[in-house]
Amino acid sequence: MIEKKDLAELLKKQSLLKQDVYEVTKDTFGKMKIFLSMEIEEFRELIPNERVRLSVIDKGDFEIQAYIGSDLLVFHMHTNVFSFPKEHSIWKTSYVEEDDSRAYCGIINIYNFLADSFLQDRLNDSGYLIGRIFVNKDNHFFIEGQGHLGTQFRDFINGELNDEHFCQIIRHAIHHSVNFDLLTPPYDIVNYVSVGDMKMMSSSLNLKTAKRLGFRFSNENDEII
Repeated sequence: MIEKKDLAELLKKQSLLKQDVYEVTKDTFGKMKIFLSMEIEEFRELIPNERVRLSVIDKGDFEIQAYIGSDLLVFHMHTNVFSFPKEHSIWKTSYVEEDDSRAYCGIINIYNFLADSFLQDRLNDSGYLIGRIFVNKDNHFFIEGQGHLGTQFRDFINGELNDEHFCQIIRHAIHHSVNFDLLTPPYDIVNYVSVGDMKMMSSSLNLKTAKRLGFRFSNENDEII
């Protein structure tokens, strides 16, 4: 039998824990926005050429966009708090074994789009999740992602977010997106165009454009130290 008192205690514990994680994540995202704006401004000073697109658009409490040349990085904070599947390697760490509340994390996602996809409202175009930052109540973090984003920030036990981490995360995200080239889609995918598609091309090309096809996130079971 479930006692009401025990259930009330569980509800209070979980609710307060998730609010703590949310507040830390929101504070982290606020700092991320500040450092992103600073980094882009410094790039503008290093590249005094108006042909190189460098700008930041703050979209509110949970999203900020950075235009970097032909790319767009979107940093988006999820408003919910998550734990991990029991098979995830995070549960094997001494850090989480000592206190399982440390496994509850907020998430900041980093997406990469073509800048023109947003500027020209090409709604069929695709973007890619290049990284997701997990932050817990103690401000410890790790990142699952592509390239160095997915390899440089894996020490959840000792990885407490600081100013240098913010700068490095942003620079790795920019580096990955700039080197993640636009590739021509296979001919068989684009060899059929309807009359309606052709008539709409002047306002919004209706053929899906993306940097690469076949992208997949597949590192959920990577080792977390």
